[in-house]
Amino acid sequence: MRPASELETRRLSDTFGALCAIPSPSRSEAAVAAFVRRELEQIGVEVSEDDAAAAIGGQSGNLLARIGRRGGPSVLFCAHLDTVPHDEPIVPVISDGGWESEGDTILGADNKAAVAVLLELARRAMIEGAPVDLELCFTVAEEPGLLGASALDLSVLRSAVGYVYDHATPIGEIIAASPTQIRWRADIRGRAAHAGVSPEDGRSAIATAARAIAALPDGRIDQSSTANVARIRGGVAGTNVVPEHCRVDGEIRSLDEGRAELMAEVVAEVFGDAANEPGCQCDLDLTIERSFVGYKLDHAEPGVVAARTALEACGYEPKMVASGGGSDANALRAQGFAAINLANGTENPHQSSERVAVSELEAMMNVTFALVDAFGED
Repeated sequence: MRPASELETRRLSDTFGALCAIPSPSRSEAAVAAFVRRELEQIGVEVSEDDAAAAIGGQSGNLLARIGRRGGPSVLFCAHLDTVPHDEPIVPVISDGGWESEGDTILGADNKAAVAVLLELARRAMIEGAPVDLELCFTVAEEPGLLGASALDLSVLRSAVGYVYDHATPIGEIIAASPTQIRWRADIRGRAAHAGVSPEDGRSAIATAARAIAALPDGRIDQSSTANVARIRGGVAGTNVVPEHCRVDGEIRSLDEGRAELMAEVVAEVFGDAANEPGCQCDLDLTIERSFVGYKLDHAEPGVVAARTALEACGYEPKMVASGGGSDANALRAQGFAAINLANGTENPHQSSERVAVSELEAMMNVTFALVDAFGED
């Protein structure tokens, strides 16, 4: 594997900065999708867009690009275009050898670091060729629950194995296990009444929600499981009305799918008990849905072996780790596709302190080049 040239590393940095400056919160990826399409088409790569936008209520569908001879061995690389929401424009800057956001907002390295790397992979492959065919997939709406990848029609893919770079830990880690995530929403309907004149005629939805939240397991439950109450909404504008409605959203994650299901049963039981408690007696509409399914890798599967080979070729000691996070790899593996999630060297995703060192960005590119070569040697 020939390491990235000075031109490639400089262009990678420029592309990454340009990508981060384009707003692309989930379901609003049109501008960044247009940027990616333009960059690829300018070097002669054909790009197609699927109909995921209609399925998920977004601006853009997933993009798919192919490079190489038809009918040969093929490898997929996947990155998502969306970011979590942010309130102010992103101004990416380099400080102390790393990319950061100049303001009090995210950087967008999750997952635009990977997007930039894949664009540079495409440029090298178009100029120099590649030992295997490449498929590059840029998904939408990953952050709300892997929606774009879940809507992807895998029958159009020629590859049997693929890679996702979507884990904010040091390069060298291979995500060997990822959790099942279950999201829940509790809509509580009580009865409004004058809080000062006749509070006994009211049924407080907020008080019911508070009882349930106080009884729920929260945070790290055990070594493989977590729970979180993410949002509570409801109430009234003034203070003189017993609040009639409240909505609570939360999630459960576990590396053990059965454990996740049991925790979901606890959520249902706790909210049911709170709604039926004397003095509350509120109506409850509880929605529980599985966002994505967990997985555990077989360490001997070809994609893992190739990843280890590529990492070692770049001077990294491969490390198989379990994660509490999900990625497009979850959605792809749930549909029977052998996707491997690799650490991308970024830091503090979804936070204003999000960062990626320039050296890590370049290292991710070199690992990608080595992966292509690893499959070419098979």
